[in-house]
Amino acid sequence: MTSIESGIKASVLGIIINTALAIIKIITGIIGHSYALIADGIESTTDVISSVIVWSGLRIASEPPDEKHPYGHGKADSIAGLFVSMLLFGAALFIAVHSIKDILVPHKTPEWFTLIVLVFVIVTKEILFRFVISIGDSIDSTALQGDAWHHRADALTSAAALIGISIALIGGKGYESADSWAALFACVIITFNGMKLFRTALNEVMDASAPQTIKDETIRMAKQVEGVLSIGKCRIRKSGITLLVDIHVQVEGEMSVMESHAIAHLVKDELINKNVNIRDVVVHIEPYHSDKINVKEYNGLSFFSYVSSIWFLLLLFDKKENTI
Repeated sequence: MTSIESGIKASVLGIIINTALAIIKIITGIIGHSYALIADGIESTTDVISSVIVWSGLRIASEPPDEKHPYGHGKADSIAGLFVSMLLFGAALFIAVHSIKDILVPHKTPEWFTLIVLVFVIVTKEILFRFVISIGDSIDSTALQGDAWHHRADALTSAAALIGISIALIGGKGYESADSWAALFACVIITFNGMKLFRTALNEVMDASAPQTIKDETIRMAKQVEGVLSIGKCRIRKSGITLLVDIHVQVEGEMSVMESHAIAHLVKDELINKNVNIRDVVVHIEPYHSDKINVKEYNGLSFFSYVSSIWFLLLLFDKKENTI
C-alpha cells in the first residue's frame, strides 16, 4: 500500500465513524435533554464534510503530472487543509453561538445516560485522532493532519459536555447551563488548532520553504555523490505530500558537459531514491571555485590597488610643487 492510499483509507474510515457518531449524539441529546450534546452532534457533521474534503484532496493529489499540471497535483492536499481549517473555525463559531443561547435560555437538566454516550464518543474519537495523525505525519499530509485535529476537536467538545453535564447533574438546580459553559471553553481550543492548521496550509500554497532539517539532509545526500565538490543554493518547497527540489551543484570547472550532465542525473536519482517524498529535482551545474584561491587573488588585487593609489597621490603632490 502506497502512502497516498493509506491516507485515503484513513479519511474513508473517518467518514464512516463520524457519520455514526453524529447520529448517536443527536438522538441521545434529544432524548436526554442535552443541548450541548445536540450541538456536538451537529458539529460532528462538519467532521464528515471535513473527511470528505480530505478524501477528495488526497485523490486529486495522487494523480500524476500532466500537460496542464507539470508539477503534479500535490497542492490539492494543501487546499483541502485550508478548507478543513475553515470548517474548524465554523464549528467553533457554531458551538459558541448555541452555547451562549443555552446559557441565556433556561433548560432542563440533562439525563445521566448522556454521560455514558459521551465517554464512548471521547474514547472513540481519541483513538481515531491518534490513528489518523500517525498516518498524516508519516506521509506529511497537511489535510490529513487537519482532519485528525478535527477529530481531537470533537473529542474536546465531547469532554467539555461530559464535564458540564456532570456538574449539572451533581449541582442540581441552577447548574443546568454548566455544559454550555464547558463547550465555550472548548471553542477556544478548537479555534487555536484551526489557526495553526490555516497557517501551515497557507504557507504551502504560497510555496514557503521546507523545514531547515529537510534542506540540510538534502544537501548532505547531494554531497555524497561522486564528482560533487560543493553545493551552492538549495531551495525546497512542499507540494502536498511531495517535495520539489531546486539545487545548485558545483563540479570541477574543466569538466566536460557530458560528465557534468551525468553527475546531475546521479544527484537527482540519489535524492529521489533516498527520500520518497521528493517527486522532482532540478539540478543546476556550476563550476567550483576554491575560496582560498579567491581570497589570495582578492588580496593581491587589493595590495596592487593600494600601492597604485599612493603612487598617484605622490605624483599629484609633486606636480603641485613643480618638481616634475
